[in-house]
Amino acid sequence: MKNIQIPNHNGQGVTLAAVINFPAGFDESRQYPALVVAHPGGGVKEQTAGLYARKLAEHGLVTIAFDASYQGASTGEPRQLENPYIRTEDISAVIDYLTTLPYVDNARIGAMGICAGGGYAANAAITDRRIKALGTVSAVNIGQMFRNGWENTVPDADALPYVVHGSEARTSDANASELATLPLAPMREEDAPNEELREAWEYYHTPRCEHPNAPGFMTARSLNQIITYDAYNLAEAFLTQPMQIVAGSVAGSKWMSDDLLARAASSDKNLHVVEGANHMSLYDVPQYVDEAVSVLAPFFQERL
Repeated sequence: MKNIQIPNHNGQGVTLAAVINFPAGFDESRQYPALVVAHPGGGVKEQTAGLYARKLAEHGLVTIAFDASYQGASTGEPRQLENPYIRTEDISAVIDYLTTLPYVDNARIGAMGICAGGGYAANAAITDRRIKALGTVSAVNIGQMFRNGWENTVPDADALPYVVHGSEARTSDANASELATLPLAPMREEDAPNEELREAWEYYHTPRCEHPNAPGFMTARSLNQIITYDAYNLAEAFLTQPMQIVAGSVAGSKWMSDDLLARAASSDKNLHVVEGANHMSLYDVPQYVDEAVSVLAPFFQERL
């Protein structure tokens, strides 16, 4: 593995910080299938995305985990902007880079992501036909999550106050020295509404997997893009690539994996349910991660 810098040609002048992983016995004179791995909202490449990227590289893939624009060690201002359209474009920017590498077979490039990264990977597959296979783990359609709640109990229209809040945050940002922010996961243990989201606090804010580049919040102005965003927009027509979806049996977010499975036009789509796992378990709990990899590795080997 090695740290790399990827120029992003999407128009924001951002350079993406990334880690590229090579399979054992890597031979630069050969060509390999490659995989882009997108991190959750509020995460960085050193956390679950990097874990999956390393493990999947052990199965013959060149893999890249990267920090999103405006986040982690990537450049861009304002910091912690979570614009879903840019997050999707970041995946295509990494693919741009992969196509410049002589040891990557451009006809065998896949994408996957964890949590919101899974939704972004799905959206990238809809728009970027260079993605030949898609994988997701604990997929979250971030627009659905913010509109409809963690367990899909809130009607769309009830999310209008969040659009108002995002609009007001833009005015505040233009007139203040510091940008308004919102948590992407509970910032304190006592703020967690349930045990699953308490684990999100634990993951990001304790030695379990905290990282100085992952503060756990986003700019409040991001709400304007997020609330009206649908990671699966037009999946019924254009998401035709082979898909392997992985979700925990007791994950509050599982409905978003089910929705992806239902909406995708692909004739080669599968959902693997990890019994006993919740949303966060699939980030780093060894038995659950190993089960996910045992499904994803052969999927990418066969489809790429």
